[in-house]
Amino acid sequence: MFLIYNLLLTFLSPLWVPWMLLKARRRKERPIWAERFGNFDIPARGERHRIWVHTVSVGEFVAATPILREIRKTLPNHEILVSVTTSSGHQTAREAEAGLFDHLVYFPIDVARFQLSAMQKVRPDVVAIMETELWMNFVWAAKTFGARTMLVNGRISDKHFPTSYKLRSFYKVLLKDVDLCLMQSELDVERIKALGAGEARVVGNCKFDQAVQGLKLDSADWKKELGLDLERFTIVVGSTRGEVEEKLVLAALGSVGFDRLNVIHAPRHLERVEALSQLVREATGAVVLRSQGAAGPYMILDTYGELGSVYSVADVVIVGGGFEDLGGQNVIQPLAHGKPVLHGPHMQNFRDSSAMADKAGAAKVCATSEELTVAIKALMEDPASRKEMGCRAKKLVDDNIGASARYAKLIAEESGKAK
Repeated sequence: MFLIYNLLLTFLSPLWVPWMLLKARRRKERPIWAERFGNFDIPARGERHRIWVHTVSVGEFVAATPILREIRKTLPNHEILVSVTTSSGHQTAREAEAGLFDHLVYFPIDVARFQLSAMQKVRPDVVAIMETELWMNFVWAAKTFGARTMLVNGRISDKHFPTSYKLRSFYKVLLKDVDLCLMQSELDVERIKALGAGEARVVGNCKFDQAVQGLKLDSADWKKELGLDLERFTIVVGSTRGEVEEKLVLAALGSVGFDRLNVIHAPRHLERVEALSQLVREATGAVVLRSQGAAGPYMILDTYGELGSVYSVADVVIVGGGFEDLGGQNVIQPLAHGKPVLHGPHMQNFRDSSAMADKAGAAKVCATSEELTVAIKALMEDPASRKEMGCRAKKLVDDNIGASARYAKLIAEESGKAK
C-alpha cells in the first residue's frame, strides 16, 4: 500500500500539481515553496529536544494554542516547531502571542523525498498531528527518524467516516506508524480503531480550552471599538460558508428588520468578502468592512483572529456551516462567552459539541430561514430566555475545560519514550 500510494502520487502529479499551484495563487499570500519542498531554514538540532506540532489552517492552529501553551509549561526546555498548510494559517500563527513556538514552517508536500528532507532537519522527539491531518509519507518519515507519532484532539466526522471505512486497508497501513491516537470522544475512538489504529483513548476537546482564552476582554471596549449602536439588538454571524447560507441568514435578518439590528458577519473564508458585501448591499443598502475601520449597522468582519473575541458583543450568535450540508462550524467560542447560539441542522463536523449545546439548552437548531427568523424574534422579545441560555452555555464550557493540559502531559510522556 505504501508503494501504491507513492506510485499514485507520481502518476497523478500532472493533475494535483497544477491544482495545488492554482489554489495557492488564489490566496492573498503565497506559501514559501522551499519549505513546501522540505527545505526548512532552521538551525540544526542541538541538545534541546524538539516537538513538531502540525496544524492545517486557521482553525486548527487556533485550537492548538492552548495545547502549545501547556507544552511550554510542561516541557519548558523543549523546542516547538509548528507547521501549517495554508497561508492564512501561517499569518494567524505569525500574529499569535509570543512564545508559543520556536519555529514556524509550511508543511512539506507529502512526497517521500520532501518529508525525509524536512524530518532530517527537524529530528523531532514527538510529532503531534492536530485532528485528522494524517499523511502517509509524513508519519513514515517521522518513524524513520525515531520520532513518537500522535494524533491529538482527533476526530472523524460523520461525513468522512463511511468513505474512510471503505479505504480502511489504506488507513491500516497509515495508522501502523501512528503510536497513539488521542481522540475527542468515545465515538471517535471507535471509528479510528475500526480504521486500524492500535492504541486510542478519549482525552477531550481542546477547543473548550481555546474558547475561554479571550474571555477577560471587556465587551464594552469591543462595542466601542466596533462603533455599535447600543440601542440596537446585536447579532454576530460566525463562519457562514457560501452564497446559500449567506442568503438564508440575510433573509431571516431582513424578516426581523435590519433597522432593529447591529449585525457583524464573519464569512468562513475571506475570499467570500466581496460577494457577501454585494449581497448585503442588495439587502440593506449599505455595508462596512472591519478592515477599513468604518462603523455601520451591518459590518463584515474581514480580519483574521478577531471573531472569537467579537462574539462577546452579541445578544445572539448565529453559527454557519450547518444551514447547508457543509458539516457546521465551531459553536464552542460563542458558548464560552455565554451567548445563545442558533445553528443549522448539518453539524456533523462538530457533532459532539453542537449536540451537547443543544441538549443543554444553550443552542437551538434552525433548519430554514423562517425558523431562524422565529428563533431570533423569540430571543429578542424574551431577555430571561436569553439569559438562561447564556448561563447554560457558560456551564457547559466550564464543565469541559482541561483537555489541553491532558494532551500536553501525554506528549511529554511520549517525548520520554523517543529514541
